[in-house]
Amino acid sequence: MTLSLIKFSSEDCGLCHKMSFYDQKVAEELGLQFVDVKMQDTATYRKYRKILLTQYPDKAEMGWPTYIICEDPEGDFKIVGEVKGAHPKGEFRTKLQDVIG
Repeated sequence: MTLSLIKFSSEDCGLCHKMSFYDQKVAEELGLQFVDVKMQDTATYRKYRKILLTQYPDKAEMGWPTYIICEDPEGDFKIVGEVKGAHPKGEFRTKLQDVIG
C-alpha cells in the first residue's frame, strides 16, 4: 500500500509557500505520493476534507501547513501520522521518516 502525504495549506501563508520549494521532492524521495490541498481550492479541499476533519474536527490544533500521512486517501483512508508546521528541509525529511518508519 502506497502512503500519501497530504499537504493542507493556504495560498496566503508564507510558511506554506516556503515549504513548497522542497516538500513534494522530499515526499517523493521517501516513496510517498504527494497531494497539495489549498484551502482556497474548494473542489480539492472538499475531496480531502474528511481526512483533515478526522484529525482536527474543529481545525483548532492545525499547523500551517499541516501534512497528514495516510493510506488510501481516495477511499477508506487510514491516518498514519502527521507533521505540523514549517521545518527546514532536513528536519522535515527526518520527521516524515519518523512517521513512516
